[in-house]
Amino acid sequence: MISIDPRKTATTLFDEFKKFAFKGNVIDMAVGVIIGAAFGKIIDSLVKQIIMPLVSLLLPSQQGYLGWKLIIGTKEIPYGLFLGEVVNFLIVAAALFLFIVKFLGWLMKEKKQEAPPAPAPEPVLSTDQQLLTEIRDLLKNRP
Repeated sequence: MISIDPRKTATTLFDEFKKFAFKGNVIDMAVGVIIGAAFGKIIDSLVKQIIMPLVSLLLPSQQGYLGWKLIIGTKEIPYGLFLGEVVNFLIVAAALFLFIVKFLGWLMKEKKQEAPPAPAPEPVLSTDQQLLTEIRDLLKNRP
């Protein structure tokens, strides 16, 4: 019969979690998520306070884009809010595309060009092959 010590299991589980949680990659990812959320708020504000009011100047209504609604029977469908969210998404997607694909791709290309080519790895010889190579070299140097 196998006995499981719950204290030992909990300790190893905690140790594994500690190793995972405090690795540099996880902390970098958390910082990225926080910065991404702040960036999302900035873009949201840009769309709601600047871009969509400018769009509503072109297509005037009493409440701007917030008042753009489709009325079917007694139901209202606020498509103006949806359009605002679509513009929000497009700006975030464009910013991510420019940063990840273009900027980081350019950086990676620069690093590849700067790095010298790696030397060809030496062939790994067995002990027999090493001995035969030494004998050959000795015979070559013999008068």
